[in-house]
Amino acid sequence: MSLSVLTAVVLDWLLGEPRHRHPLVGFGQLANFIEKKFNHDPSSSPTSCRWRGIVALLTLLLPFTAAAIVLSLIPYLGTVVGVLMLYFAIGHKSLHDHARPVMVALQNNDDHEARRQVSRMVSRDSAALDITCATTESVLENGNDGVFGALFWFLIAGGSGAILYRLVNTLDAMWGYRNDRFRYFGWAAARLDDVFNFIPARLTAITYALLGNTSLAIQCWRRQAPAWDSPNAGPVMAAGAGALAITLGGPARYLGEWHQRPLLGKGEAPQINDIESALGLVRHGVWLWTGCLLITAGLTYA
Repeated sequence: MSLSVLTAVVLDWLLGEPRHRHPLVGFGQLANFIEKKFNHDPSSSPTSCRWRGIVALLTLLLPFTAAAIVLSLIPYLGTVVGVLMLYFAIGHKSLHDHARPVMVALQNNDDHEARRQVSRMVSRDSAALDITCATTESVLENGNDGVFGALFWFLIAGGSGAILYRLVNTLDAMWGYRNDRFRYFGWAAARLDDVFNFIPARLTAITYALLGNTSLAIQCWRRQAPAWDSPNAGPVMAAGAGALAITLGGPARYLGEWHQRPLLGKGEAPQINDIESALGLVRHGVWLWTGCLLITAGLTYA
């Protein structure tokens, strides 16, 4: 399994995400279609909305997960399929490909282009955000959602586990809003994502702490994470901010509404080079995980 992880990580770094017909893009389009079919009556009761959200969630997850399990069980071919599933599930290179254009635009003092690029990474209103802070936050949070979470579930349940994790994470990103449309319909997707990310988020926080300012990262995680509205993003972002010795968080506008978020970390506001430092935490963390897996495999077979 360690060689499968290494192969998928290398493939992702060399090829990046598919530029055309990415499976997750197609899944997102299908999710939009299903959501419109199941979430069409705004007068429904909260209980009815939640049940329709659960049915929609299962309608999307069960067929793809079952197919992934069947493919994984094919002799010999199953190993190759598992590697490809992990390759599609992780977004390590993609994270760099999205964050670095923001850095380039900021270095060129092109505020308009920087906001256009960061809008591809965050769900908040790009016209009302601190570009550098938002990009750094997105890198740290997506280090868990797009990289370490998928690696964790691959190690637990193979390619089908990685695929299921990414599908759940995608549905949470699409339906997990606390607004009138998704507050109840997206409840199941958001709660399931919380369950799937509980352990990976804390492993990600530990990874960030080990690779940065360890004592400050742990201190910020322990004191600040409980105040964050997400039980998993809190530890990840607090530890990441502490590891980089910067301050993140603060007010942010989502879909036209301002949300008062607590501050995370300790130090100055992030600068352009802190975006690259955040990418470095994720990048070095990937090689740390991969190296540990290879060493463990070597000791097992020694």
